[in-house]
Amino acid sequence: MQLRLAKNMGFCFGVRRAVNIAEDAAKERGKVYTLGELIHNRDVVDELSNKGIIPIDDLSELPEGGTLIIRSHGVSPSIINECRERGIEYIDCTCPFVMKIHDIVSEEYLNGSVIVISGDPKHPEVIGINGCCDDKAYFVKNPEDVEALSGSIPPQEKICLVSQTTFDLAAFRRIEAVFRELFKNGRVFNTVCSTTEIRQKEAEELSSVCDVMFVLGDKHSSNTQKLAEICKNRCKIVKRIANINDFPIDISKINGIILGVVAGASTPDSLIREVITRMSELDKASVDTCTAENTETVAEEVTETAAPVAAAAEEPVVEEGETTFEEAFEKTLVRIRNGQILTGSVVQIVDGEVCVNIGYKSDGFIPRDEFSSDPDVDPASVVSVGDTIEVEVLKVNDGEGNVLLSRKNVESKKVWEQFSTDAESEGKIVEAIGKEVVKGGLIADINGIRAFIPASQVSTKYIEKLDEFVGQPMNVKIIEVDKQRKRVVASRKAVLIAEAEEAKRQKWAQLEVGSKVKGVVRRLTDFGAFVDIGGIDGLVHVTDAAWGRVKHVNEVLKVGQEIEVLILNVDAEKQRISLGYKQLQPKPWTMAGEKYPVGSIVEGKVVRIVTFGAFVALEPTIDGLIHISQVGPRRVTKVEDELKVGDIVRCKVLEVNPEQRRISLSRKEVILEENPEIAEEIAKEKQERERERAERAERRAQEEQNRQQQAQQREEKRRERSEQRPERRRREDADYELPPVQSSTTSLANLFGDLSSIATEEENN
Repeated sequence: MQLRLAKNMGFCFGVRRAVNIAEDAAKERGKVYTLGELIHNRDVVDELSNKGIIPIDDLSELPEGGTLIIRSHGVSPSIINECRERGIEYIDCTCPFVMKIHDIVSEEYLNGSVIVISGDPKHPEVIGINGCCDDKAYFVKNPEDVEALSGSIPPQEKICLVSQTTFDLAAFRRIEAVFRELFKNGRVFNTVCSTTEIRQKEAEELSSVCDVMFVLGDKHSSNTQKLAEICKNRCKIVKRIANINDFPIDISKINGIILGVVAGASTPDSLIREVITRMSELDKASVDTCTAENTETVAEEVTETAAPVAAAAEEPVVEEGETTFEEAFEKTLVRIRNGQILTGSVVQIVDGEVCVNIGYKSDGFIPRDEFSSDPDVDPASVVSVGDTIEVEVLKVNDGEGNVLLSRKNVESKKVWEQFSTDAESEGKIVEAIGKEVVKGGLIADINGIRAFIPASQVSTKYIEKLDEFVGQPMNVKIIEVDKQRKRVVASRKAVLIAEAEEAKRQKWAQLEVGSKVKGVVRRLTDFGAFVDIGGIDGLVHVTDAAWGRVKHVNEVLKVGQEIEVLILNVDAEKQRISLGYKQLQPKPWTMAGEKYPVGSIVEGKVVRIVTFGAFVALEPTIDGLIHISQVGPRRVTKVEDELKVGDIVRCKVLEVNPEQRRISLSRKEVILEENPEIAEEIAKEKQERERERAERAERRAQEEQNRQQQAQQREEKRRERSEQRPERRRREDADYELPPVQSSTTSLANLFGDLSSIATEEENN
């Protein structure tokens, strides 16, 4: 029995980090509490409980003063807010991969995107992600769900697709293909954890070559379930082992099998060790442990002739003088063997095959595909009859009595020797040509040496099909040279990154403060917009986005928008660039006269109401005033009776004064122009009022005339009565006498003097 182990097994980075933090916190505080089970493994949860790490299902179960551990799955932002409001001490152990998904969903949802999540809506990780978009996400598990989704979401809608970190990568790729086809404006973020991707790939490769697969991990673990599903698609016998009690004892009865072992991210190291130990005890003599890395190298290794290089057979020494028959006969007894390097001379070249005299009883032949590592090379253009060349013996007898030779192998070995002895081979950038696509990557030719380029190192972005690189020249960086296995691993991605860095460095050197550049808005934040100006991101601060005050930069800029910006500041050391957008835009009031000519109809939003009218925002920095007299077609006592803040109104421009930054608007004029029946009704009302006013004036004039006539008549009557009345006697003729005037004998001075003497006497007494 041969045992093959996956290279990546046991706790992933996020789970191990959460467990370590929780254990440290429990040692320090005595007890801590996790919102839900810290890990999807019953045995591990029981073990952690004994260490003082207690799972709870709701915050209401948390004792007063208790410390909460937020597990690696993460939680909804509402849980964090509740902890802060209630003053609960918590330690956030959310996996960085999950935290990245939270950031993506929050930003996309803030920008108005519909969120779609590929994953299980009941999984705690997915519940936390959904909370970042107010629990309004849609869920898909297969391409059919995406097609059904298109019936409820318009194709032109902004939409974003993310994935549960433990989702099946192959299934996500299928969902992504349908998603991109149905939603042209959709954005896709492959948030399947890289560790999950590697584990699933290893499970796929191992299950393809093994007779039996052991999948270690709890049955409730999502990533373990995915591994089991992948193995079942390629291997007939798949055993799930949650603990050592699930180990099948009868496995030892099966002889000569290849058994593979994979483990989920929630599987403890102790279970892995127990399973391997148990298998070793069952069949100690025949267990051959290896790793998934070893299985990959089958496709990566350079295919070379296995026979060792030997020294050329010793030739018989010929003495000076005449050659004897015995000496000549001895020459014909020269022996050759497979893998031997010989020197011969070209005898003839026919149809690309080269015939070489190697001093053997028969000549050797070099097939065209063994002449050079480059299949396009014509042997006749490289060698001529009589040239001396080195060859390797592939077969002493090819079945027809011919010796099969190879010039290609000799060249490859020489190049390899030179390549492997060069101490600076690793890290060099060399030219290569893509040859073929193999499992896990691409084979390239480097001057006759086959080099393996892993799929992850072919490009800086994900490439689904590597066939496009076959036959294409490329620059690669040597990242590993294994002399014993004659294995070369190269990276095209490293070269692309280095070239991008160099281009970026040159770009930084070209940046000048005050120059104008074009860019594309890549990301919006609360404090500004990041703009790509040719491989380098600069920041347009929210204060430099518009001349007026804006609450958020998305009021001015949109993601994907191409704009021209001004370089305000360059900090090469910190790699920061400050950009200005408003500086290249005309100041709003300078263009107000042209944008809002007198008599034109404009539309705006009511932003403020005062006693004398309402201010309307025509654009973020320009407001116009509707005077109370111009609010409605009829007289308005209070502006609030007609308008509310936030109303969208249409007005006519009455006056524009850019110097004083004033625009006078009339809502009344627009209403009258757009509603002639109202204008006609108002005209009739005005005519009726004028008629009534004229009648009242006429009545008042008539009444005044009547009053004057009556006053005149009363005056005439008064005069008549006064003429008829007898004349009164004068007052001086009255028959009465005034009494005589008596003189006063007491003065005020004497009076006050007497009072003063009386007061003095009272004081003395």
